[in-house]
Amino acid sequence: MDGWTDQKLQAIEKAFPEGMSVQQIVETFTGEGERLTEATFRKYVQLGLLPRSVRVGRKGKHQGSQGLYPATVVRQIDHLRRLMGQGFTIEEIQRQFLSVRSDVEALARQLEKVFAAVEKAQKERAREHGEDPLATRALVEARETSAALVTKLESIERRLSMRARMARAAV
Repeated sequence: MDGWTDQKLQAIEKAFPEGMSVQQIVETFTGEGERLTEATFRKYVQLGLLPRSVRVGRKGKHQGSQGLYPATVVRQIDHLRRLMGQGFTIEEIQRQFLSVRSDVEALARQLEKVFAAVEKAQKERAREHGEDPLATRALVEARETSAALVTKLESIERRLSMRARMARAAV
């Protein structure tokens, strides 16, 4: 496969808003006919190419916890594999590409958590004291500003990546 479509990646990210287990990630790739083992996945994490998991408790007594990764790791693995297919080494990928990309994705996830918490607090306050149109408008504006910031940072990252690819192709 020549990479995943953005539509397919978005569908996976929407289907797993709380994150994915290693097994789910591996099954996602194998379901598309692509090879990915847990060992390879864990190696990518150890090398800093993918984010570490977040431990989440399982429901029920004595069920322990499970590591969940953001669903965006499917997108990151696809990107990583495309770069490797273009001849980039792991060291080059670590240095030139993924540090910025993963930071921007982490920022987007953190902003979403902040907005969710603010919206929850706003709804609770509205039940007690009534709607606050100024706060609602400010929150909408903050979300728009946040989306614009993340989009701009992603654009910069893509431009830097493209320049690195072009420099590599010229060698």
